[in-house]
Amino acid sequence: MDLNLSILLFSAISFVFYGITSFFSKRMLSEYARWGYKDYRILLGCLQLLGGIGLLIGIANPILLSVASFLLTFMMITAVFVRIKIKDSIVQMFPALLYTVLNFTILYNSLV
Repeated sequence: MDLNLSILLFSAISFVFYGITSFFSKRMLSEYARWGYKDYRILLGCLQLLGGIGLLIGIANPILLSVASFLLTFMMITAVFVRIKIKDSIVQMFPALLYTVLNFTILYNSLV
């Protein structure tokens, strides 16, 4: 399997998973509260779920792949800034940083 496809599938499956757990997980409920986004948990979960699905459909639709990866990159950059604002450690910030890089890589590869 191609490295770019592996990155895409990893990110897509992760966002689908995190989107779904945003609806049902007590741990995620407490995380959204800690981040200051308790009232936006369902909306953000839907956006994560749609972003993951957009990446998967984007395998066959390059324009959708570019749009979904751009929006997920933007979402993760915002997540990094939220974690800086609440003074998370670099370890706590690592997933947001990783998904920023992964989705930017997907975006870049979709444009070249």
